[in-house]
Amino acid sequence: MYFRRANLLPAMLFVTTMLPPVVAQTRSTTKTSKQPQPAAAAQPAPAETKPPAWSSWDTFKPENEDFSILMPKDTTTEITKFDYHKLELNARLYLSAPATGPVVGVASMSGIKSNPAAYSDFERFNSYADAFKTFLPPKVRKDAVVKMIMTGTKPLHGYNGRVYKLTVGDLSGTVNAYVTRKRFYAIAVLNTKKDDALEDKFLSSFVIPDKPTESNVATNEASQEDPNAIAQSENAAQQKPAQGRKPRIEVEGVGTASGGGGGNTPNAPSANTQEDNVDSGSATGQPGAQNQSRDQGTTPPRAPIAGGMLNAKAIYLPLPEMPPGEKAGVVMVQIIVDEQGSVISARAVSGPPNLQAAAVNAARLARFLPTVLSGEPVKVSGTLAYNFARAN
Repeated sequence: MYFRRANLLPAMLFVTTMLPPVVAQTRSTTKTSKQPQPAAAAQPAPAETKPPAWSSWDTFKPENEDFSILMPKDTTTEITKFDYHKLELNARLYLSAPATGPVVGVASMSGIKSNPAAYSDFERFNSYADAFKTFLPPKVRKDAVVKMIMTGTKPLHGYNGRVYKLTVGDLSGTVNAYVTRKRFYAIAVLNTKKDDALEDKFLSSFVIPDKPTESNVATNEASQEDPNAIAQSENAAQQKPAQGRKPRIEVEGVGTASGGGGGNTPNAPSANTQEDNVDSGSATGQPGAQNQSRDQGTTPPRAPIAGGMLNAKAIYLPLPEMPPGEKAGVVMVQIIVDEQGSVISARAVSGPPNLQAAAVNAARLARFLPTVLSGEPVKVSGTLAYNFARAN
């Protein structure tokens, strides 16, 4: 009896030891089977592709205009007149200026007729560009700082064209400008951020008819019949002021105004004298020397055009060194800039003598953008002002 109990006791201990893990394993299995299966990961929604800003634009062709261009549907039209240097110019503005996003517009102006006998096409273009700089910015930003700088030329269908960099407050962009015999066009795109695709799309969509060639054909025929026909015509126009006849400005809708020292109308279209305009100035020449060169069958050298103060027009303008022991002062240096924008002549015209040499040396190192007249680079004469101070 004792032997059976002794054998039974180890068996009971074995069963007691092995049973709890089995039960625990069973419960664990049961609990695990009740856990919910994880749901499949959701696929991310495809990002929305924003259409280009010009995708909803349409071809815009205003009445009584010769051009067409892509413009937004919210484009407004303004027809007005405004005063510019005692003149009254006619202007039409086609503008899209939303609260946010790019600002695009076309300004169409008239009022200064093409009259090479009284003033050059170069001066006429300058006047229109300066008028546009006064006219457009208030329509976009009130009381904003404005800066417009010429960066190059861009003819279109035979017409002279220029490219400007325009800044109006927080907006900046590009202006393409063209002038015909009757009108001046300025195509502007401004934005708070750079968008080359939109700028190229808008500016390249501007289309005007080709420049008429009938007058060129007639001129060629006349020159074939008489080789001196063109020269005689130009000489007659150049000799008019020498005979005491005053230059005139022909203004559309106003009439002809004679220039005079005490009159209210300028003698010629007002050239842009803003410091930040690269190509300001007027063409000058010697009719007698030109006649003599034509008689000899040679092309006379073009005289430098007057550019006025050139400090703000320089793309590189080093400061002069202040000589030791010298007092502060201002030196004016007369310079001539060649067709490539380099200074080829510099001489001091006023200021303390001990400071003039340093000013002239600095002026010779200045660099400018080339100035283009009638499609050809020309020389420019002007003045640089150097303000010597001990801070230098």
